[in-house]
Amino acid sequence: MSANAQKYTSKLSNRNVLVFGGTSGIGFCVAEASLEHGAYVTISSSNPARLSNALDRLKSSYPDIPPEKLNGYTCDLADTENVEANLDALLSKVTAGGEKKLDHISFTAGDALTATTIANATPTTIKKAMNVRFIGPIMIAKLIPKYMNLTPASSFTITSGSITHKPAPGWAILAGWGGALEGLMRGLAVDLKPMRVNMVSPGAVETELFETLSPEVREMIMKNSAAQTTVGLIGKPENTAEAYLYAMKDQFATGGIIETNGGRYLV
Repeated sequence: MSANAQKYTSKLSNRNVLVFGGTSGIGFCVAEASLEHGAYVTISSSNPARLSNALDRLKSSYPDIPPEKLNGYTCDLADTENVEANLDALLSKVTAGGEKKLDHISFTAGDALTATTIANATPTTIKKAMNVRFIGPIMIAKLIPKYMNLTPASSFTITSGSITHKPAPGWAILAGWGGALEGLMRGLAVDLKPMRVNMVSPGAVETELFETLSPEVREMIMKNSAAQTTVGLIGKPENTAEAYLYAMKDQFATGGIIETNGGRYLV
């Protein structure tokens, strides 16, 4: 095998990757994929039990990974009064006080989505819907210069959703949140240059959230979601995770939206 035989699959080898929301769904698969590509991976969650379970699953799936290549810490992003301090403490742990800087951050965290309609909206419910998914990335960006390598080889990837460009009835507020995230992403790509900032915008993806539904409701949602795509399928988190890997690996990609929605906009 020539020296260049792994020039693509080795791009993340020994890179330092942090995944917010890495205990389930898309984020968990991003963590898996990063480990498979040889990265040092840290996952974060607000829930200690879920964090412990996710770490056990990863260690079981990758028993040959050296212990130092996988870590996990809790961080409460919903506590807006203390979120900056919480993030600063987390990033300090992950980077040994800034000595071992991060190369990539993938942000897939989010509390349960509630489709607050315009008719039922209040300032409190609107703000609550944006606490984790919008304020979280802003506060991370504030701390990035302290804890990340600021080069084109580094990246910060945030998450929106196809609802932004094709909202369902009653989802105007969440569509607005997605639009705000897009503007934030582009602004950060300028403010944090030369490192890169991108967004992944998934469609409906079959994650652990579906397991909380009754079989009848789950089947109905999956059937309806699949019918709204050109491929006739609902997304799988292990496929959607590839978009985040691309965002990490392409050093010429910044300020862009990576769509992975099965052709939802075309139906």
